[in-house]
Amino acid sequence: MNSTYVWWGESEVKLTWRRDSIIPDTSRVTSVHGFCFKDGKLLLVNLHKRGWDFPGGHLEKGESPEDCLKREVMEEAYVSGSSHFLGYLIVDHHDNPHWNAQSPYPKVGFQLFYRVDVEEIYTFEAEYESAERCWIHPDQVADYYSGWNGVYGEILSLAQNIATIKKV
Repeated sequence: MNSTYVWWGESEVKLTWRRDSIIPDTSRVTSVHGFCFKDGKLLLVNLHKRGWDFPGGHLEKGESPEDCLKREVMEEAYVSGSSHFLGYLIVDHHDNPHWNAQSPYPKVGFQLFYRVDVEEIYTFEAEYESAERCWIHPDQVADYYSGWNGVYGEILSLAQNIATIKKV
């Protein structure tokens, strides 16, 4: 299990990766994300508010994590495919002095991560929160993603290795 502290806005938050096959309590799931691959390339989307990122977003009321992933990947990247649950980040605000009970996020929440094997690529419409998409070699991700850290690297490595295992 790998942990790191990151700055989100003006808050320092602890992120801990947990590889697991069981999805945690969805009432505390704050977002769902996908590392999307096609022909060995990783998909990134250029989000209006955050810059280059991997597709993902918040669960809508009554939505399952898998349905959220499918919707977000389509809305942000205009792709679809099959997914494999990798595990989750524990997002811990215990050391965050800006967190309070009125926060939109729980004191300890979860971000779910999946590997998506892209099967269909649709015309990019930029109708939602992304301005563009690009396909890169996974080793280049830190050149695009300004908030890249070791925990994300661990998740990406797992996503890449899942593909190797599936192909054997």
